[in-house]
Amino acid sequence: MNPTTHRSASGADGCPFSASSEWPETPTGCPVSPRAAAFDPFDRPYQLDPAEALRWSREQEPVFYSPKLGYWVVSRYADIKAIFRDNLTFSPSIALEKITPASDEAQAVLERYEYGMNRTLVNEDEPAHMARRRELLEAFSPEALEAHAPMVRRLVREKLDAIIHLGRADLVAEMFWEVPLTVALHFLGVPEEDMEQLRRFSVAHTLNTWGRPSPEQQVEVAEGVGKFWQYSGQVLKKMQDQPRGHGWMYDMIEKNRQKPDVVTDNYLHSMMMAIIVAAHETTALATANAFRQLLSRPAVWAELCDNPELIPAAAEECLRHSGSVVAWRRIAMRDASVGGVTIPEGGRILMVTASGNHDPGHFENPDELDIYRDNAVDHLTFGYGSHQCMGKNLGRMEMRIFLEEFTRRLPQLELEEQEFTFLPNTSFRGPEALWVRWDPACNPEHREPAVRRAQRDFPVGAPEARTIVRRVRVASAKPEARGVLGVSLVDPVGRQLPAWSPGSHLDVMLPDGESRKYSLCGPAEAGDWRIAVLLEEAGRGGSRWMHDAVREGIELRVRGPKNHFRLDESAGRYVLIAGGIGVTPIMAMADRLKQLGKPYEVHYAGRSRESMAFIERLERDHGEVLRLYPKDAGKRLDLAALLAEPVEDALIYACGPERLLTALDFDTAHWPEGSLHVEHFTAEGALLDPEHEHAFEVELADSELVVEVAADRTLLQTLRAAGVDVPSDCEEGLCGSCQVEVVEGEIDHRDKVLTAAEQASQDRLMSCCSRARGKKLKLAL
Repeated sequence: MNPTTHRSASGADGCPFSASSEWPETPTGCPVSPRAAAFDPFDRPYQLDPAEALRWSREQEPVFYSPKLGYWVVSRYADIKAIFRDNLTFSPSIALEKITPASDEAQAVLERYEYGMNRTLVNEDEPAHMARRRELLEAFSPEALEAHAPMVRRLVREKLDAIIHLGRADLVAEMFWEVPLTVALHFLGVPEEDMEQLRRFSVAHTLNTWGRPSPEQQVEVAEGVGKFWQYSGQVLKKMQDQPRGHGWMYDMIEKNRQKPDVVTDNYLHSMMMAIIVAAHETTALATANAFRQLLSRPAVWAELCDNPELIPAAAEECLRHSGSVVAWRRIAMRDASVGGVTIPEGGRILMVTASGNHDPGHFENPDELDIYRDNAVDHLTFGYGSHQCMGKNLGRMEMRIFLEEFTRRLPQLELEEQEFTFLPNTSFRGPEALWVRWDPACNPEHREPAVRRAQRDFPVGAPEARTIVRRVRVASAKPEARGVLGVSLVDPVGRQLPAWSPGSHLDVMLPDGESRKYSLCGPAEAGDWRIAVLLEEAGRGGSRWMHDAVREGIELRVRGPKNHFRLDESAGRYVLIAGGIGVTPIMAMADRLKQLGKPYEVHYAGRSRESMAFIERLERDHGEVLRLYPKDAGKRLDLAALLAEPVEDALIYACGPERLLTALDFDTAHWPEGSLHVEHFTAEGALLDPEHEHAFEVELADSELVVEVAADRTLLQTLRAAGVDVPSDCEEGLCGSCQVEVVEGEIDHRDKVLTAAEQASQDRLMSCCSRARGKKLKLAL
């Protein structure tokens, strides 16, 4: 057995690896794998690309102990999110602890400056965290942040005006570093004359907390951090001495006077220093990362220039693909299991969010920068749960305005050949310089002066999946069976379309603005997008339009690919069941299982052989395991007999009409929980009917907020209006994206995602459609 590629709990000690006694051990006494023993976040691979450096971990060892760092490293999306959600078991108290302990000489320097940085929102435990967070939230609401947009636009435009005639610039030095700092100072209400000092100090703070400075550097860094603390205290005193000013710090000064036990003097000072770093550096680095990634893909940059409505989605995808926040830290307050590995009480944890953002278990084709990705908002760059970044929407606003100004005024921008350098640390990442060039003679405003001010504004907040639409061209449209139209899609300008995984589907936009879902039917390869559309005479008209209007050469507008019917490839064997047009995702799954060499069988039922699509292909590629049940030939799929005996380590995947899925629910009741996986494409009973609804109250336990859900509003809409980010996709109760945890209250379930047992547990709901049976729900948000 290769200990770097296999995990097993079969050893006598329950350790995931077997090894000789010479190997280093975890704090629990288990051997450390060679890859884990070699891991060092200050080595070049992690510093250049943290997600790529931990690919091996995502694939083989998602939770491991790093002896060089003294931390447990977590690399997969679901595990990181679970840690974020439980801030009682996994305390944030070490989030700002120095990775490299301060030397005696450096500590003496900090003491000389009376450095007293205390806990802030980032590293506070409950109940203090939420008591203070409540006092700070108002200024971060979408409505409040909207007022800052003209100031951000003015700053970006002034900086661009200063360089637009030059033809070459380092965007970090000229714009990306200074503008977010100025925005942060305006937001806080800090005088602008202090800007240059604070710029230098924030760099020292990053290296001091998340870096590995040498003993000599430690003393130098400590000087910078001490001066930062001292100087920010002087600025705070200046603000406190003024009767009243505009900005978040003035609001906090007033809170300090009203509630000195909650917003203490030291807390004011600590928060001021922390927010200058957080609001400034993370946005500056994120913007530099975004421009680097987009400009290194000229075709993507050109597409964004041609379709500026995609800017919010592009900014969000850049935050996912190459966000500025690489990792966060926690400490286990008790023994706890993460990804099947026990982290002991006192274990320090490095959650590498950059790795989680590249987890193929959550993001389709995760290493691709896809500005059409409609679940990019699920990224972990802002954190998750009660400690999610409060300033996320301010950062989004700044990135969008940068992109909007540049795509409109300098669409000819190009990235120069250069070697990128990064400030060495574990947790924040962005290039120290970003050199670009352009031909000033080609500036659009020379021809059309109005271009300079022809701005496009975007709503504050996360981009809505419904606005992210891709154009595709129909390469072919031909019958696949009686009443079934097969459609092959390609990129209109010849680019390769993104890869997808079995179970994925597209939302095809209709002329009336509605959409219909169609599974991609394989083979599941990059650039090969094929769907099949059944003509439903009793349907809502979408399939009729597809059959009548779709012809080779026309363009369609689609969203996706999306996958809410993902194939779990870890089972021992598979039973695949298709009814009618439900064969489309099942066929792609069969292709994948054959490729993996997994045991599987395919059962395909339909009205007649002539109406059953892809029979010839299935017989050719899967003939040995294929069973056909055309009804007109007297063949019937007997589910009760087929599924009479549960099969050990087997999973069932099924897609087809509702009557088939309902029967499967009944006929697999004696199988182990989680054996059956189905896909629904209809949502009867899930849509809101205001005339028959009642209003109810929702308490957000983590945020200590109470909101009212009106009879004509969904819970999801209400949460978003309150500034709470909840991922969503279909918003019809079919996909499971908007699931939230329920602490108390009786739920009126209306989704097609949760099993009967899961609904009966009353511990979760789909916020897009489900509601309270009574007058109140309490949610873990």
